[in-house]
Amino acid sequence: MFLRPKSLREAVEALATPGIQILAGGTDFYPALGDRHLSTPVLDVTGIGELSGIREEQDGVRIAAGTTWSELVATPLPRAFDALKAAAREVGSIQIQNRGTIAGNLCNASPAADGVPPLLALDAEVELMSRASTRRLPLAAFITGNRKTERRSDELVSAIRVPHSIDGPSVFLKLGARRYLVISIAMVAAILEDDGQGRIAQARIAVGACSAVARRLPELEAALLGLPMKPGIGSKVAVSHLAALSPIDDIRATAAYRRDAARTLVARALEQCAAG
Repeated sequence: MFLRPKSLREAVEALATPGIQILAGGTDFYPALGDRHLSTPVLDVTGIGELSGIREEQDGVRIAAGTTWSELVATPLPRAFDALKAAAREVGSIQIQNRGTIAGNLCNASPAADGVPPLLALDAEVELMSRASTRRLPLAAFITGNRKTERRSDELVSAIRVPHSIDGPSVFLKLGARRYLVISIAMVAAILEDDGQGRIAQARIAVGACSAVARRLPELEAALLGLPMKPGIGSKVAVSHLAALSPIDDIRATAAYRRDAARTLVARALEQCAAG
């Protein structure tokens, strides 16, 4: 069974079909099949206009779930979104960026999903819609583990919402074994807000690919408050600030290398933010 609804209401009604899977960009959906034939019902949401577009709202920015990475890059947004745009340019190839959706990246819930650290730094929320209701979850609560989320089988992600809660330069840095088409060894997103007097009023730092889920570094964020926003700020990053991370050994890197790389990337990201 292959369903292609034209509205969100039709889509959530179709989710009552046992075993149905949601298809958006397909850049994770089809590779996950491997050599197997598709044997489950499919809900293709690419024909739903309500799932496209980015707009400013009174309380923040609403990114519709089906928005592609290329569309995000092309949309004028505040500078706090620069890290998210930089991450968008790192998602696979140009062809993947043209097809892959932001919500798909979150629902896939890979520890190395490029979009997660910058969205965590933006305090993003995930909007989930079912026949019965619409609810929001902080992104940090939505992704619960490697390939695990809080999305119920009767729900689809309808949007990602970013509040107007920080304004400042933002940076995304990613380390991999090669420049393009690479799964991260470590990645970092950072945002620093100036208090108008040259000191840090807010700091947001998130690290990906160094634990089962990407994580903010609240101890470091707190330690940076009130410090001069100028070169040298990267030296404030201590090993203890990365204690929440739990990197693993795999074919790309050892846990020790990942932790050291994360510390270096965090320091570089802060320096770049401080430089504006």
